[in-house]
Amino acid sequence: MQYQDVLGLEHIKKHLQSTVQNDRIAHAQLLVGPTGSGVLPLAVAYARHILCGASNESCHAQVNNLAHPDLHFSFPMPSSVGSSTTKTTSDMFLKEWRTFLLSNPYGSLPDWYKAIDIEKKNAEIRVAEAQLIMKKLSLKSYEGGFKVVIIWGADKMNTEAANKLLKLIEEPPAKTIILLVAESEDRIINTIKSRCQIISVPKLHAAVIAQGLQKNLQLTESQSSIVSRQADGDYRKAVQFSQNSAEELQFEQWFVEWVRTAFVAKTKMTAINDLIEWAQNIAAVNRETQIRFLMYSMEFFRQAMLKNYKAETAVYLSPQSGFDLSKFAPFVDGNRMIKIQNQLQEAIYHIERNANGKIVLTDLSIGMTRILHSK
Repeated sequence: MQYQDVLGLEHIKKHLQSTVQNDRIAHAQLLVGPTGSGVLPLAVAYARHILCGASNESCHAQVNNLAHPDLHFSFPMPSSVGSSTTKTTSDMFLKEWRTFLLSNPYGSLPDWYKAIDIEKKNAEIRVAEAQLIMKKLSLKSYEGGFKVVIIWGADKMNTEAANKLLKLIEEPPAKTIILLVAESEDRIINTIKSRCQIISVPKLHAAVIAQGLQKNLQLTESQSSIVSRQADGDYRKAVQFSQNSAEELQFEQWFVEWVRTAFVAKTKMTAINDLIEWAQNIAAVNRETQIRFLMYSMEFFRQAMLKNYKAETAVYLSPQSGFDLSKFAPFVDGNRMIKIQNQLQEAIYHIERNANGKIVLTDLSIGMTRILHSK
């Protein structure tokens, strides 16, 4: 991955290039932004520039294969895999990681978990991984220049591992660059954040996503325009939408079942049992999928509100199940939307922190029923 392979983000690219050209590279940097904005490929392009400069062909060839001896990767893993009791580290999955990143540079953590079949496990960056990072960075540079480690999913680093890396991040060995990549700055402990230069990566402009879709997926200008608006600044989502993701259809079915049951709850006493059963079905999938569904639901409600306020140019959602958005829209006004968003964000917060999914989603479904029936 090179800078030209990263969609948009021109102002950030120029900043990163200038730090290398002016020899002002911060030893610890935190790149924060949505996965679909290209934070990871941006970090890889930056690492390439640091390690290879503009002319070293051999170096560039090694980075092309993600096999440069001074470029290291770290990412969330489960505590163990299979029946093994050995503590899992990123090095055990480097081959799979390279294949994943080269084929899916805008891929998310759930995509990675699915690629190595650990969707139902709790993946984190733990102490064993932190110790491995420290060991690698304590060694001399193989090429005699910089060493770079990219810690992807840094917001999945547990407190024990973060404390272990604290001294390294504060005072790394000479010519050592630590690039932390995260979606959420809030989930990284303050002692780590305070020692990093923070670079916020924004959502992509719809026009940038459309150009990427036309170039990489050969979509027409009309197709790419519709999909790019639907993706809300996330290139990964745009690719999924353009391929008619099965997950998207499943989310729509769950959402439609949810709101239809919520609407009849006022007059149908047994509807509460249906809501509890719905919550149990959603809770049966892994936490990452639960969170993605709740984010999808938030966007569905937002689209309904825009439809309610006649903001037709901003409405891109077209349900595949026959659900009539125009009939649902009058029930989602500004006041209700604030309450709905608060409910969904609270549910996401608790699920991210390993709360019981059945309890969280049952509470959410009942609370949403009250909101939709409120005056």
